[in-house]
Amino acid sequence: MQPFTHAPQQAQLPLFEAFLAQPVLPGLKPAPTLRKSSQPELFSELTLRGAPGHCQSLLAPVLRELSEEDDSRWLTLIAPPGSLTQAWLRDAGLNRERILLLQPGGNQTALQLACEALRLGHSHTVVSWLGTLNSNARQQLQRAAASGNAQSLNIRLG
Repeated sequence: MQPFTHAPQQAQLPLFEAFLAQPVLPGLKPAPTLRKSSQPELFSELTLRGAPGHCQSLLAPVLRELSEEDDSRWLTLIAPPGSLTQAWLRDAGLNRERILLLQPGGNQTALQLACEALRLGHSHTVVSWLGTLNSNARQQLQRAAASGNAQSLNIRLG
């Protein structure tokens, strides 16, 4: 039996850059690269559809990566579903010492709480479960994120 040897690692391009770097057919020119904005995108959405357990399995690595950010600020979760318990966070391998879980209270909506958390700037990313958002709500989140130098991520569960 021959021992398994590892091939040298090559630098890996992001998915779309690697795809665009090579023409699909001989003689075709690669597609032009998109201009990168000087301002990073402050608002993103992730839609997950399917069985709750599968959705949580897909969400775990995203939240784990965010909980390990090099930024000293919090990862804040606004109005997460009841299934995202402290035990789930632990089992998913998240750094629970860097996570705040917040639920709106009184007359405050989850959108208002997310905007406040973004504006304060104590969080590098505010993840919310606000459902489908209209353009006004998206603009509120973008403005709040810009004010607090943070990122807003809305998770939509289908």
